Amino acid sequence: MDLLHNAVRAYAWGSRTAIAELLGKEVPTPHPEAELWMGAHPGDPSRVVGPDGAARSLLDLLTDDPDGQLGTRHADRWGSRLPFLLKVLAADEPLSLQAHPSAEQAANGFAAEDAAGVPMDSPIRNYKDPSAKPELICALTEFHALAGFREPARTVALLRSLDAPDFAPYAELLAAQPDGDGLRALFTTLITLPQTALDMLLPQVLDACVLHVKEHGEFDLECRTVLELGEAYPGDAGVLAALLLNRIVLQPGEAIYLPAGNLHAYLHGTGVEILANSDNVLRCGLTPKHVDVPELMRVLDFACGDMPVQTGVETSPGLWSYRTPCPEFELSRIEVGPSVHVRVDHSGPQILLCARGRARLTCGDETVELARGQSVWLPARDPEVLVTGDVDTQLFRATPGVE
Repeated sequence: MDLLHNAVRAYAWGSRTAIAELLGKEVPTPHPEAELWMGAHPGDPSRVVGPDGAARSLLDLLTDDPDGQLGTRHADRWGSRLPFLLKVLAADEPLSLQAHPSAEQAANGFAAEDAAGVPMDSPIRNYKDPSAKPELICALTEFHALAGFREPARTVALLRSLDAPDFAPYAELLAAQPDGDGLRALFTTLITLPQTALDMLLPQVLDACVLHVKEHGEFDLECRTVLELGEAYPGDAGVLAALLLNRIVLQPGEAIYLPAGNLHAYLHGTGVEILANSDNVLRCGLTPKHVDVPELMRVLDFACGDMPVQTGVETSPGLWSYRTPCPEFELSRIEVGPSVHVRVDHSGPQILLCARGRARLTCGDETVELARGQSVWLPARDPEVLVTGDVDTQLFRATPGVE
């Protein structure tokens, strides 16, 4: 059981306060801080601080001792690779509209781009590795997102509520076929519009959204979101695509799971994110980066309806698990206090992050104190850990998934 030193990633959409406050640093920071990474991603692996105070890359530890660190069963499946990456994500501005491939799609895409000689660092490379990238985000603050295609009848009602004459035919295209195939047809039409057509259509849609908000229409939040995206990404087809997606507001402790093919964009807020340890992203819009529409269409899932929101399943007093079908990861929330203690055990590796309060971890005859923002690495060979804390202490635990 050792403390982790973790990398903070700076992206333009990040926050100048959220991660700094979590880590007890001065705010505001000079530059936006978007993600705190905990894990063994080759781009920014955590460093494990040993009893002597020396820090060593978690990536190197896994390479040298996969059985001891991951457990034999997980090492047999994943080799020396930690299958998950844990993050704190802090968004002050929207991220790109994107989806991730399935394991089969990633393996095929990676092999095809290798065979075609596309350099790994090329801006047009879609597949950085042959792995899937499912993810789950759990809100620490109120968290806003677009995720999954809305039920078509509701989307038709939204589109018809907008007084934009040139946009009316697009609403009727979906009304004529209100199902996944109709969504595919409408989405494909919108995302492939020529720029000249977009430049004529988008101002009408934005004006219609302004009017809808002024009149306190039924789809106020959706229209406000389109206006914000239109201001941030003028002339971007992703602004129109956003009209087809569920607009979600998560409260602290609520989570959504984003499987392969789910089109989504995080808009604003701070959350704990867990994902498979992969870099594969297919972008749709709201970004100046490469957008490969044909490859995106092969990946997207046009299943539609409300996105399930999880609050966690209480598996024992003080321990809630967010369940997914992923073998790569499982996220749990731990809440302890003077009268609630939690014992955690797992056959594989674990990362524990203190998100609120102050925690005390006891593993055998070893005790570690965790302040807010600190985290520890628990290799598979460690015995169970007793987690205690002050009033209102909250931690998050990352482990491989249950198979």
